[in-house]
Amino acid sequence: MNRYNLNRKKFIQGMGAVLTLSALQSSGLVSAGELNGLRVGLIGAGWYGKSDLFRLIQVSDVNVVAVCDVDERHLKEAGQLISGRQASGKVPHLYEDYRKMLADHRFDIVIIGTPDHWHARQAVDAMKAGAHLYLQKPVSVDVLEGEAILATARRLNRKVQVGTQRRSTPHLIDAKENIIDKGLLGKIAHVDMCCYYHMRKNGNPPIEPVPDFLNYELWTGPAPLRPYDGLPHGSWWRTFMEYGNGITGDMCVHMFDAVRWLLNLGWPKRISATGGIYVQKDGKSNIADTQTAIFEYDELECVWQHRTWGTPADPEYPWAFVIHGEKGTLKGSTMKYEFVPQGKGERIVKDVVYEKEEFPEDLKEPRIELNAAPATRRHMQNLIAAIEGDHLPVADIEEGHISTASCILANIAMELKRPVSYDPKMRICINDPEATQRLRRPYRSPWEHPFIK
Repeated sequence: MNRYNLNRKKFIQGMGAVLTLSALQSSGLVSAGELNGLRVGLIGAGWYGKSDLFRLIQVSDVNVVAVCDVDERHLKEAGQLISGRQASGKVPHLYEDYRKMLADHRFDIVIIGTPDHWHARQAVDAMKAGAHLYLQKPVSVDVLEGEAILATARRLNRKVQVGTQRRSTPHLIDAKENIIDKGLLGKIAHVDMCCYYHMRKNGNPPIEPVPDFLNYELWTGPAPLRPYDGLPHGSWWRTFMEYGNGITGDMCVHMFDAVRWLLNLGWPKRISATGGIYVQKDGKSNIADTQTAIFEYDELECVWQHRTWGTPADPEYPWAFVIHGEKGTLKGSTMKYEFVPQGKGERIVKDVVYEKEEFPEDLKEPRIELNAAPATRRHMQNLIAAIEGDHLPVADIEEGHISTASCILANIAMELKRPVSYDPKMRICINDPEATQRLRRPYRSPWEHPFIK
């Protein structure tokens, strides 16, 4: 048995569950066969939800009890794939509505891999149902959603690992320990971050009937109900602000979180941004194709830039960060890092770790991000250790919230055409009532926003 496995009885007692172990068994919510290994649920059984779950299965003897997805095809496929992956060989219980899944079972860990507009509501509900979380980034689509998740996690003592797995990436851990922490950069006063991927869909598909296998009403949930113009899967949903926060909310959150971790940064003092739809004006996409954001700290600026058109500034680092110090420069991405000293000195390069030999099944998994798999496995191990040891995981919800909210605030600053400063204690934008109003999006009825003053 994997060393990260928990004793089920101690775990349930330790988390202060209302129901005793015997009561859970007699209620039918826990069977004798389900007492071995962590009880896991998955909400969102598309590409990355399954990928995260499979990484967990690789490092712990878990029991995947139930899976939820509003797409019947995704759901059935996930059930069969999980049956072939988990040791028991069982097909998990399959659900269309995550609320029914949480009501029917008790979980140790719930993985949330749904589109961004669902993260906060499902995270809060899963924690209230007794689960710890592996929550994909960004944690929220508005700032106060993130505050609600953080408050719930602290109140209920739930461990929440956010899918900002750069904090568990082997070569970036090496960069932190052997470049930054050893002072090779000297005084650091500027950071560049970027994404130049052409990932904005920008299409014009026609309105069509909703297919029988998709519950589009439930897929939309608290977001505005757009006319159905084809399956939202395959990142079509990411091209709309109704469901997320554009490229900044999707890609900057990773690099900014990595930089904050590497340099031990908290909330920015001030955030400003410019941008919009400058080039790709055809199509339905309403996210910015061009944006520059500045996250200000004392004697340090972290600058983000994305373009979904043209060529990258550095073809070797199309999605990356560059930390500038007086003694040298550190470039980092999901694929490698490179330290270039000022003047004479040794250039240091470390490449991504793949672990293909240790986990050969990675090579057979469709659409797997091989470069990210080792980091996700370490992220899962760290979450289990945090639950077992009652300490915060490496990508704790507070860190994920700061990184997510900062990117959301950059969008607010871009829309308002002025800088904003957020006060996390007062939960307001300082001296800016209009920006403060934008910290919370309206929810479509009957869904209720999880933030409570």
